[in-house]
Amino acid sequence: MIKVVRADITSLAVEAIVNAANETLLGGGGVDGAIHRAAGPELRQACQNIGGCPTGEARITPGFRLPATWVIHTVGPVWQGGDEGEPELLVACYKNSFDLALQNGVSTIAFPSISTGAYGYPIEAATGVAVGVMRSYEDRLKEIICCCFSDDDRKVYELTISATG
Repeated sequence: MIKVVRADITSLAVEAIVNAANETLLGGGGVDGAIHRAAGPELRQACQNIGGCPTGEARITPGFRLPATWVIHTVGPVWQGGDEGEPELLVACYKNSFDLALQNGVSTIAFPSISTGAYGYPIEAATGVAVGVMRSYEDRLKEIICCCFSDDDRKVYELTISATG
């Protein structure tokens, strides 16, 4: 089941949350910074031990002080107009995150809207990619949550899900 909520992803009691990280995995702005602050300094240390993550790939750490057991870090593409491989890289972010979740026995997962903040990916296009990949995994997980930062983003997710459902 795919569900849409407007919430602080760091407050969700799910098995895994996905972090829209940067390549260093050492925290940044937006959801990345919020997750690092809420998880505590242990998360930064775990991320330092990983040594970074290329765009499109994903890495997993414990959730430490978060309600979530795991944090799956993925690095979304920076929007450059759509002709520089951004859609394929965004698909890879979601697929690699789902694959890591399944490898670790996760059945409930929450995703932010990857790449739509500072990385500038248009929300409608990014949501289409996200929901398309989510549909291909929804029968393998108990619950997939699209955690939106704003009501406008929530509406885009709800429309996209209803149009594809």
